[in-house]
Amino acid sequence: MRYEHLFFGALVCLVLLSGQVYADDTLEKEPEVVPDCRYDPSGGGTSTGAFPNDDVFRPLMADPKQPQFFATWQTTRGRTGGTSANIGSVAIGENFGFYTKRQGCNGWQVSLLTGVFSQFNLDAPSTDLINTDFVVGIPFTWRSENWSTRVRYYHQSSHLGDEFLLGNPGINRLNLSYEEIEAILSYDYRWARLYAGGGYLVHREPVRLHRNRAQWGFEVRGPTTPLSMFGTFFDGLFVTPLFGADFKTFEELDWIINTNVVGGLEWTRDGSFRRFRLMLNYYHGYNPYGQFFAQKIESVGFGMYLTF
Repeated sequence: MRYEHLFFGALVCLVLLSGQVYADDTLEKEPEVVPDCRYDPSGGGTSTGAFPNDDVFRPLMADPKQPQFFATWQTTRGRTGGTSANIGSVAIGENFGFYTKRQGCNGWQVSLLTGVFSQFNLDAPSTDLINTDFVVGIPFTWRSENWSTRVRYYHQSSHLGDEFLLGNPGINRLNLSYEEIEAILSYDYRWARLYAGGGYLVHREPVRLHRNRAQWGFEVRGPTTPLSMFGTFFDGLFVTPLFGADFKTFEELDWIINTNVVGGLEWTRDGSFRRFRLMLNYYHGYNPYGQFFAQKIESVGFGMYLTF
């Protein structure tokens, strides 16, 4: 019995000591801060595996067809017909990472992109749905220090709203659908970013559409400011001023430049991948949505944007 008592006593001591060691390690270990390589490409560490949290290529902030979550109000004027309307534009979309291989933020990633872009006539009694564009594709992204690129193959189809068709019985409905391969090269330097690239329609309907387009733009991110000075409720929150412009030109539209300019504020929390933006925007060019791509418009408005 004496040996049994010694054995159980020693076992209890080992358990207590090991628990104390683990507790001390837990208290002393600081939480690991994982960098968001879209906005902090200088992050360290190695990441390889499925379902990454972020990407190595930052989404194009001023591109009106960037798959993301947003809701905007636009006062839109037709530059040829002289008509105007208040348009509500809503998008639901995201880039879902499937697999990545990186050293720090340098490396590559394969993802799935999906996007739905809808426009509503806010002047109509029932806020008629005008058009919806559906986008789905596979992007391949890569980064090396300040250089990054996105190559993607995607499909888009456009569909007019039932209320819009009923209210415009004489409209010539066009079945617009295509697959495009696109490449964008981007360079980050401190607070600024430049990018340029283009696309080629591999398949298109109607077949008379010309295949080529070009795209370029810039983004500026101002100094990030903590909001803790406004009280404990804002502890850990940061705000950043933003400004950017995106330019597109299509062979189908005689290479006339379409311009979209955005500017506003972005809120985020330390260590979070989620970002909330309020931005003003101005657009001048051909309509970026649906079968109205040959319609010249000018619009100004504001919106709310969410990124994850």
